[in-house]
Amino acid sequence: MQGADLAGESTVSQHWSEHRERGSAFAIGLILWIARHLGRSAARLVLYPITGYFLITASSQRQASRDYLRRMLADPPGLRQIARHLHCFSATILDRVFFLLGNYQAFAVELHNPELVLDAAASRQGAILLGSHLGSFEALRALGTSQVRIPLKVLMYPDHNQTIARVFHRLNPEVARTLIPLGTPGTLLAVQEALRAGCLVGILGDRAAKGEKSLKCRFLGAEASFPIGPALLALATRVPLMLFFALYLGGNRYEIFFEELSYAPPADRGERLAVAQALTRRYVERLEHYTRLAPYNWFNFYEYWTDTEGTE
Repeated sequence: MQGADLAGESTVSQHWSEHRERGSAFAIGLILWIARHLGRSAARLVLYPITGYFLITASSQRQASRDYLRRMLADPPGLRQIARHLHCFSATILDRVFFLLGNYQAFAVELHNPELVLDAAASRQGAILLGSHLGSFEALRALGTSQVRIPLKVLMYPDHNQTIARVFHRLNPEVARTLIPLGTPGTLLAVQEALRAGCLVGILGDRAAKGEKSLKCRFLGAEASFPIGPALLALATRVPLMLFFALYLGGNRYEIFFEELSYAPPADRGERLAVAQALTRRYVERLEHYTRLAPYNWFNFYEYWTDTEGTE
């Protein structure tokens, strides 16, 4: 699972993993102090100068936002729409603090089809939860370690967004213990053990890592690359593949949607790739559906439609 981020400045097209992290530990610590000592309302006021700062200084992210928004809006996007996009992202990052601190009463969270994950958790058969950099995964992860008590593990690249990850993990060590690092020799074994223990394993499916098998799919009017690894993993481990989208609706409101995506694993292992590709295409269709429901929730601030590393 790759964390949403405002990637660093770039003058040429780069793979998403090559963008450096923006934001210092001091700035993150300052926002955290305001959030913990002055509350969410005061902390949200800080989002406006933060938005203004990135609007002025982050030229490549501003261009990525414009490129994305022109696919979503009826009129060409201006600075107001780009600022709204950046502010929405900043708001979800701030809310991660309160989710991690267990301050759930500050939010109104509506769940759609929660029985899918609750039944999977109760059956102890395990499942793959496939999400995206749309909205806030933290809303789901917080529910999984508190209110709903979903046995959840999260696949994430450990070297991406280290500064903010360290700060957030100190806030809630229990959440940090749910992580499974991606890209290590023990990743697959850890996933298999988690599934055998009845855990739901979360992964984001809208960014392909370097060298990862991926598939070009039409998304928001142009082709982009999507990893087929999550679908292959579900087929190989013979567990359900489910979609989730945790959308931020403004203020303190979130909606979390669950859908089942599974196909029966083919008896012939040679057919597995074709089935995984079909599942990936279906995922992209649903991703576009939910992106259009909440267009300012898209948090891939890089040249998304030209980043084709690993495509087959």
